[in-house]
Amino acid sequence: MTRVSISEARRRLPELVRQVKQDRGSVVQITVRDEVVAELRAALPEPEPGAAARALLELMRKLPKHRGPRRNISGHVKAYLYGGKA
Repeated sequence: MTRVSISEARRRLPELVRQVKQDRGSVVQITVRDEVVAELRAALPEPEPGAAARALLELMRKLPKHRGPRRNISGHVKAYLYGGKA
């Protein structure tokens, strides 16, 4: 992890960007009066369109279809909130 002042970061920005691009794990901390105010790091790769939806569908396929009998949840909530039978 590299620490540089904001004025130094302005002067060396192209070099710092190359450094982060070459070593994906490196982080450059930018300081103002010895306080870290920003970090420069490599961008995460853009996810493939639809990847999250496919992962969710795959997860749903692995889960059991349903467990036990189906229940009228809203009826139970109404009975709990307002008393008596729903």
